[in-house]
Amino acid sequence: MRTLLENNDGSAIEFMDDFRGNLFHDEVFVFTPKGDLKVLPFGATALDFAFEIHTEVGGKCIGAKVNQKLVSIGHKLKNGDQVEILTSNKQRPNEDWLKSVVTSRAKAKIKDALKDEKKGFMLDGKEIVQRKLKQMKLDFSSEIVEQLRAFFETKTTSEFYYKVGKGIIDATSIKSFKDFKQQKKAKKGPQVSCTDEKSFTKEIKNLKGPDHDQLLIGEDMDVVDYVLAKCCNPIPGDVVFGFVTVNEGIKIHRTACPNALELMSNHGNRVIKARWTSQQQIAFLAGLKIIGTDRVGLISDLTKVISNELKVNMRSITVDSDRGIFEGSIKLYVDSTNHLEKLIDNLSKVPGVLKVSRFD
Repeated sequence: MRTLLENNDGSAIEFMDDFRGNLFHDEVFVFTPKGDLKVLPFGATALDFAFEIHTEVGGKCIGAKVNQKLVSIGHKLKNGDQVEILTSNKQRPNEDWLKSVVTSRAKAKIKDALKDEKKGFMLDGKEIVQRKLKQMKLDFSSEIVEQLRAFFETKTTSEFYYKVGKGIIDATSIKSFKDFKQQKKAKKGPQVSCTDEKSFTKEIKNLKGPDHDQLLIGEDMDVVDYVLAKCCNPIPGDVVFGFVTVNEGIKIHRTACPNALELMSNHGNRVIKARWTSQQQIAFLAGLKIIGTDRVGLISDLTKVISNELKVNMRSITVDSDRGIFEGSIKLYVDSTNHLEKLIDNLSKVPGVLKVSRFD
């Protein structure tokens, strides 16, 4: 109860769900490699065990060995299991981790880590924007920042700073905002105030032209305001649907989103159609995370599948090996979601590869 109350920052319903889950579930008894006993709720995973050992161990967990067998962080533990946690200094918690834990301690620590990470990206993004505006001899004012937010089609200035800090919005692309303002000035059109958000957004869409990807929403396929759901981060080319929320307007989800089934089955009256306007072949940047058992020639086999078989251009590749566990992050350009799925399928067949997943 003390742990739940100290770390609770969600709704009353979430609090009661956590409380009931920890109060009424049976327990599992598992052991560390040294033989120390740990008692966890029934359904606890290797990641729950990692956070039970220590917050830092949980935050750096990349997998585990259960009874000397390599398993993922979401592996459910059974009575008598001996668990050894595998960590990497490059590992960071992400939102998907919340689906792989059941204990209140693990959930609270993951949420804290995500908040700290987002805050750090926002501060970094703000500094980058200030520096870029100074280089372009533009004032760092609330009006300029609001126009930047509209230009890059983000809902809030905080989201804009976050995307710049994380690299989703390339800092060098801020220069295109200055070019836009200069083109507006050359036309001698009326200056759009940041308070006239719709006019400024319309002007941006006119400048970007009809080929710019938009979402058409509803039965009449209108262009309306929306928010991209953070749980699945859809990109142009994904099959998507809209969901009418209570406070955040229309959220766009991929049909393959982990929450799609629940939304469609329990709240079908709030689900609406949505599709991208342009489906032409454009190279989109995507990220893949690969985890497996390390062996000689593994990287060579992976790059052969990517470059030779599917002719995919790579932007970057980062690999790390620790105690026999291989972990790699690859950023590459794909034409569509089908192209990406085929690539994931082929990489999963490479000997030694345990898991290939897309990250945003």
